[in-house]
Amino acid sequence: MCLGCSCRSWQSSCCNTVSINILMELIIKMILCYLLGSVSGSMLMGKLKGTDIRKMGSGNAGGTNAFRTMGATFALGVLCIDVLKGFIAVKFVPFLKLGGILTTNSIDIELLHIVCGMGTVIGHVYPIYHGLKGGKGAGTMVGVLAALFPMYLIIGLPIWLMVLVFSGYVGLSTIMAGIILPISTAFYFEGGLGTPFGIFTMIISLFIIFTHRSNIRRMLDGNENRFEKAMIFRKNT
Repeated sequence: MCLGCSCRSWQSSCCNTVSINILMELIIKMILCYLLGSVSGSMLMGKLKGTDIRKMGSGNAGGTNAFRTMGATFALGVLCIDVLKGFIAVKFVPFLKLGGILTTNSIDIELLHIVCGMGTVIGHVYPIYHGLKGGKGAGTMVGVLAALFPMYLIIGLPIWLMVLVFSGYVGLSTIMAGIILPISTAFYFEGGLGTPFGIFTMIISLFIIFTHRSNIRRMLDGNENRFEKAMIFRKNT
């Protein structure tokens, strides 16, 4: 039986054709989502303000640096764009009809969702339009999960907030929320981490840690910026 298709014939030409079409669809839709992910919220908002936040603060084109350098309104616009593109990528792109190519009736839709989600996050972190210098993927990943696993947000967002108000570290909050993702998947889905989506959540969790490696380094060195206004317990100066 061909991977991802319903062809049970011994006719190899049939299965080969279906397999090639499936591979083409996966590649094309991943590229489309990568291009969508490469649309940077901070760069779009920056053009409206006539600035490039990659030349400000930490130099990262993500929501946290946008907030620190440009304020809450600017950062909210960045977050909305980054979350929305992640949501659109997995909610609509998998169902696009590609002329001359077999579409979702021949492919496991879960696989398409995963490929599209991964492509969008990679595009956000390594945007082709901006010299492969993007954000850290957290906002876009929220959009992906809002479409694929909305129940996680009920768990992940409170954990993110709790770590933030106790530590003041946005990066640490995001890392902890990322670590909780595969754990939540293991408990919520039948088959847990052994499913394609479970494997996807483990990869994403590791990827979020990887993109926040500079934050980890600064925390270990004791010079990571704290969001002190959000902290419950902080020293009064």
